[in-house]
Amino acid sequence: MSEQPVSASVLIKNVRLYGEGEPVDVLVEDGVIAEIGPRLSVDGAEVVDGGEGVLLPGLVDMHVHLREPGREDAETIATGSAAAAVGGFTAVFAMPNTDPVADTALVCDHVWRRGQEVGLVDVHPVGAVTVGQKGERLAEMGIMAAGEAQVRVFSDDGYCVSDPLVMRRALEYASGLGALIAQHAEDPRLTCGACAHEGPTAARLGLAGWPRSAEDSIVARDAILARDAKARVHICHVSTAGSVSVLRWAKEQGIAITAEVTPHHLLLDDSRLEDYDPVYKVNPPLREESDVAVLRQALADGVIDTVATDHAPHAAHDKDREFALARPGMLGLETSLPIVLETMLRPGLLDWRGVARVMSENPARIAGLADQGRPIAVGEPANLVVVDPESEWTVRGEELTSIATNTPFEGMRLRGRAVATLLRGTVTARNGEPSWR
Repeated sequence: MSEQPVSASVLIKNVRLYGEGEPVDVLVEDGVIAEIGPRLSVDGAEVVDGGEGVLLPGLVDMHVHLREPGREDAETIATGSAAAAVGGFTAVFAMPNTDPVADTALVCDHVWRRGQEVGLVDVHPVGAVTVGQKGERLAEMGIMAAGEAQVRVFSDDGYCVSDPLVMRRALEYASGLGALIAQHAEDPRLTCGACAHEGPTAARLGLAGWPRSAEDSIVARDAILARDAKARVHICHVSTAGSVSVLRWAKEQGIAITAEVTPHHLLLDDSRLEDYDPVYKVNPPLREESDVAVLRQALADGVIDTVATDHAPHAAHDKDREFALARPGMLGLETSLPIVLETMLRPGLLDWRGVARVMSENPARIAGLADQGRPIAVGEPANLVVVDPESEWTVRGEELTSIATNTPFEGMRLRGRAVATLLRGTVTARNGEPSWR
């Protein structure tokens, strides 16, 4: 597939910017917003009817697993990009736990080039912090940063950089590169054999418990290490009330720490495990209802900065197993936006500008994307998503764009959906279908 073309003119009709005011039209020319106003008309323009829906900046996901190279039976850069575009995303960050691991410029640059070839979203590879994600020896972050992909986010996600000396050196090195370390906060000595949140549900079901302290302690340690290294650290998929308390304290101290929460941790709790359905096995695990309430409030208050899907497709033979043996992870790209609307917008915890902040502006800023998460204004890049907030649809794993089907929202009736996505002025998805070029 060739490099993504740019449509000469696209006219988005009848949309409310950030859900505010009267509907307007937005004219896009040569990849940028050229005009905003009522009843615009341009001969030959590709027309997108917004249906009086909401126009937001294109969504940015700091945390996805696209499985390529190595596990193309679960997902590919092409299918993952398509799922992202359908979900309203214009940029995603692909985690390095591929085969081979993305711990070299060779692998990172391959991921970057393949994303550009597909052209549906910007795919930014995340480089591994340590060689092979083994937590022992730093990977060549400088070479990855200097490569074609210009990697600026590094993580061993799936594994914690648990050795404090290795983590300290990673933060110091990243600081010199102007890069970000994204930490999977899990002390492995506290989670050996664990598969469910340590609490009454796991005890009743006979599942090995995963304590909150395994996450909380690493968040606290890394906040202090980042402070001393004068570096930035980002906490992946926060799941506990204790982590929120540590984040709040760290931000009050002026520590350069940011954090993300997943849609599934905003909606689901460990009561879902009653039937031992492995679709609900995830890392970190679903916590208790009290944690869910704290996570929602923390996102509303800005203690948690972003929503990230942790989109984790798995082949059926890896997921449909005994709960303790199943691979952890859930699909998220196509359901993220409606879940955020359900958990945050409709209860009044966020307005539409707040949704744009946590799903587009903040992740773009944290990850250093200058052309994403931009204001909807004349002269700005046309990375945009049109949202129908009232569109109702039923989630069916078999009908999603991803190769895998492991959605925790199977059969759930959701309200709200991205109806059109534009990347630099080109329509990349419309009405639930990717716009393959």
